[in-house]
Amino acid sequence: MNTKSDTKQQPRYINPYFGGILLGLLLLATFYIAGRGLSATGAVKLSVTKIVETVAPAHAEANPYYSKFLPEDGGSIMFNWLVFGAIGTLFGGMLSGVIYGRMKKFRVEHSPKISARTRLIAAAAGGILFGIGSQFGRGCSSGAALSGTAAFSFGGLLVMGLMFGVGYVFAYFFRKLWI
Repeated sequence: MNTKSDTKQQPRYINPYFGGILLGLLLLATFYIAGRGLSATGAVKLSVTKIVETVAPAHAEANPYYSKFLPEDGGSIMFNWLVFGAIGTLFGGMLSGVIYGRMKKFRVEHSPKISARTRLIAAAAGGILFGIGSQFGRGCSSGAALSGTAAFSFGGLLVMGLMFGVGYVFAYFFRKLWI
């Protein structure tokens, strides 16, 4: 008799309630230490500004948008807690994957109804649209929704409600990309 299970072992994840508590404590710590909440798009803005400053320094200084992100003391724009937070998020996700056994080999998780290529194209398109939308909305989900709601901002509550509401509606139409 075969005692081995033929079922595929599902990857393990952190308990979502415990993860939520950890995220809340991290958000509280950023408010206490930095005086403001979390933000992922802030690191992207700083990175883009650094690229523009490297390629065309005169343009970066003359441009009203880029110039407000340039450090006045001549220091590096990349020496900012937002950049280190984004790097920590990347490595933290990788560490979680290693700890919970999801990084044994690179694979694209997708529905049997679509190809891995279609899943990657859909993920890239969604990421690009979310990035553009976060610039129009003056913040990403962590900055506008999570930190805004934690600070009892009406705009944060509005962003959170719209993000989940619109996501719920669109999920019906795009569910075959992950189910």
